[in-house]
Amino acid sequence: MAGKLTLGFLGTGRMATALAGGFIRAGWVTAGQVFGSDPVPAARKQFGKETGARLVPNNAALADAASVLVLATKPDQTAAALGEIRDHFTRRHLLISIAAGVPTVRLEAALPARSRVVRVMPNTPALVGASASAYALGRAATRSDGQLVQRLLSAVGLAFQVKEPLLDAVTGLSGSGPAYVYQFIEALSDGGVAVGLPRDVATRLAAQTVLGGAKMVLETGSHPGTLKDMVTSPGGTTIEGLHELEKGQLRGTVISAVRAAAEKSKRLGQ
Repeated sequence: MAGKLTLGFLGTGRMATALAGGFIRAGWVTAGQVFGSDPVPAARKQFGKETGARLVPNNAALADAASVLVLATKPDQTAAALGEIRDHFTRRHLLISIAAGVPTVRLEAALPARSRVVRVMPNTPALVGASASAYALGRAATRSDGQLVQRLLSAVGLAFQVKEPLLDAVTGLSGSGPAYVYQFIEALSDGGVAVGLPRDVATRLAAQTVLGGAKMVLETGSHPGTLKDMVTSPGGTTIEGLHELEKGQLRGTVISAVRAAAEKSKRLGQ
């Protein structure tokens, strides 16, 4: 695979860097098979520095250099970026879009007829091989295109094919979710400091606790509520802490956060 695939990133920000670095570390491509283009010189330079990828001066040159193009721009920049590659986009090309909220119908309309498009919602833990991603195929995308995207995303974490209308929900959950988790880890660490732990110890304990809890859910297949009950002894310390979380409406607040982010994703695509 590493001898055939060429990947080009239209936009070289944090998410593009995370994915490119993850694909390279997983062995799906070498750094020499990855290309990046960005109108911001600093972003382009940082992408090259962190991934070792080859940099090209513009998006048209990127389309000439790579067969799989990853659209990694902000949603309001997609039309301009696609306009630059339209005349260079051929039947050999596949477009993988990670632009939040932009539907495949808009992507396809900006490219030649019957262009192959796959819309993806990844997240930044791809940088450490722990991404949670989902993808949906455009009208002309083939089964082989879906399999390629599945293999790429699986190399940097979990990946699920879903119906396109569900990608906004994925954006609200796993796309934005790492930020929620980081805030929770920070809050756990703050709590540890409040009861006397050194900051570095509290943060590492908090992060490892979240990691361990997540692994328990994924590896046992048990419902989170069941695992919660395993920690919660009658009249013990954990139920006291859970009572405080319920009073603070933790669950309702998190649900609202996911819904708000999902609705924002829908609006971005309009």
